[in-house]
Amino acid sequence: MSELPHGEHGRPPTPGERWAAFRKSPFLPATVLALILAAAAGLFAGSYTYAMANPTPHTIPTAVVGAYDQPKGRRFITGMEEALAASLKLRPYGSLPAARTAVDDQKVFAVLEVPTGGGPVVLDVSGASGATVAQVLEESAQQVGRATGIPVTVRDLNPLQHGDPRGLAIFYISLAAVIIGFVGAIQLSVHARALNPLERIAFTVGYALLGGFVIAAVVDWMLGALNLPFVESWLILALTMFASGMVFTMFNTLFGRWAMLPTWGLMVLLGNPSSGGAVSWPLLPSPLGQIGRWLPPGASVNAQHTAVYFAGHQHAFPFLVLAAWAVVSCAVFWGWRHRHPGGRQAHPAHAAG
Repeated sequence: MSELPHGEHGRPPTPGERWAAFRKSPFLPATVLALILAAAAGLFAGSYTYAMANPTPHTIPTAVVGAYDQPKGRRFITGMEEALAASLKLRPYGSLPAARTAVDDQKVFAVLEVPTGGGPVVLDVSGASGATVAQVLEESAQQVGRATGIPVTVRDLNPLQHGDPRGLAIFYISLAAVIIGFVGAIQLSVHARALNPLERIAFTVGYALLGGFVIAAVVDWMLGALNLPFVESWLILALTMFASGMVFTMFNTLFGRWAMLPTWGLMVLLGNPSSGGAVSWPLLPSPLGQIGRWLPPGASVNAQHTAVYFAGHQHAFPFLVLAAWAVVSCAVFWGWRHRHPGGRQAHPAHAAG
């Protein structure tokens, strides 16, 4: 084990000399890294616990049809809001088919039909829109029905696939794409450091396309957990991996060896808990529910979720978010490529000797 140098003429080193030697030794970065890892462990546990340990509804967009504004409907809706300790954001529709189309467009999470006659109140939930939201709505509706004496029928318009009864598979495959995306960029920076900028971008595209294909093939063809629209799901995963990889590359350009800190904070500490994959956004703490849609993990979950369960109702927004992160990251990397700790010098042919 190396020792700190002695002072002049063999005297004990002064505190200043010890500090100067410590700063030049490998012990300083190792100590800083140990402190950062300890803080990251606490933040990781805290962020996921804060977002997922006790999901609580805040505002749930709900379509209403029929006599929802009559005494029976108002009594049931009031009971629902009290049972949920949240508000139902009511959106009236003129017909049941129109309300169900709104569910497919992911504008609402449920349809509440209050008949004008004496029939039961019908609550159509959508497990595919969010298993946790559907469960909370169903339990609350049954509770309110017993408390008010109003008969209630609960139906699931879009049940989850049999291989994914908890609705978590999409979160897992998106998580894999995000993490392997930036881990791949880290490995390129370590093991293929001499890649020039265009080569680095090209190899990021390459491993993103290959990795996205393998994730989709394993989950669909090998495990049968999800019946994927294969090409669309593959390309969403590939775009996610590419955006994640280029985010790290951008931060590596800006912050050098500390690039892992902002990447981990953005993608893992903030992005994944707020993605809506494990807990639907109406049940997340309000700030996370809004922020998550603008980050790559949330955009990936959003696009993948619609592709799998709401074919024909895909939105451009999540693709624009992923594309924006990828384009901005590439632009920053390219604009400051001289600062990136990689690449190689081109030598003229006459210098070969």
